[in-house]
Amino acid sequence: MTDTIAAPPSSEPRPSLELLDHLVQAVETVFHGKKEVVRLAVAALLARGHVLFEDVPGVGKTTLSHALAKTLGLGFRRVQFTSDLLPSDVLGVSIYNPQTTSFEIRKGPIFTNVVVADEINRAPPRTQSGLLEAMQDGSVTIDDQTFSLPRPFLVMATQNPLEHHGTYPLPESQLDRFLMRITIGYPDGVAERRILAESASLEPVVDRLNAVLSLEQVVQLQNRVEEVDVDPVILDYLMAIVERTRTTTKLRIGVSPRGNISVFRAARAYALTHGRTYLVPDDVRDLIVPCLAHRILPAGVTGTTFDVHDDAAAILEEILDEVEAPV
Repeated sequence: MTDTIAAPPSSEPRPSLELLDHLVQAVETVFHGKKEVVRLAVAALLARGHVLFEDVPGVGKTTLSHALAKTLGLGFRRVQFTSDLLPSDVLGVSIYNPQTTSFEIRKGPIFTNVVVADEINRAPPRTQSGLLEAMQDGSVTIDDQTFSLPRPFLVMATQNPLEHHGTYPLPESQLDRFLMRITIGYPDGVAERRILAESASLEPVVDRLNAVLSLEQVVQLQNRVEEVDVDPVILDYLMAIVERTRTTTKLRIGVSPRGNISVFRAARAYALTHGRTYLVPDDVRDLIVPCLAHRILPAGVTGTTFDVHDDAAAILEEILDEVEAPV
């Protein structure tokens, strides 16, 4: 028993890459002043990855996720993670039906295309770990039965700083399942003025959005990531950066092979969001911090997740300045 959506027929014309620019522009009409953040989120979706937004409350993390789902024509569910949330509340549960004298599976909110795991670090580790199979394999096991999740499938989780009360740090294995970790930050004055003006409307701004892409087109664009051309010198550039993280004394843990693959896959998807079918050095450079800062561990650092990530990002920026990019 599966919920997998079949790939579109090969006879259907391939979607234009210009549609991705239209998609970014559409999301920007309700998520103002953060075009680069939108591009990164779209790239994560195309690369079949997941995104962790680690930021203070109220900067638009859920709005971005909902807007992206609407413009893509995808299913969307938001799950508020709390200290009493159980894995079955997210994944689903087997319930005995006395009328049929059998157990029935009731699927949880994770069975959709875009899942927003709001304040994921407020749930205990057992509930957090319930997402591992879904994020890694695109499937969920309930009472020894395995169900495929809909395709495409994207988890957008939000996380508050650990100095907030009642939070649990995400384990390294959980962090490693996120393709990118992104900080949104506060909007500039012009963008915040627009947000303030729109807040007077009783209609949610996201409801004004229409789908720019169909589900089938999203799947086709995901398949095109593998067709992005990569010059060997760019591969050497990425390898040099990764190798530097493993040899520098500033890091206790460098980038793993899986982290290396993640940057490579994300950079190719990021190139598509810029309308290109080939990789340039800036694609790699722009994705190093979002894809790797949460996968490395600075030497001798203690403190909150924000502190550790900021130190890791600074070290990666130093490495990027040291490694010469190909021309």
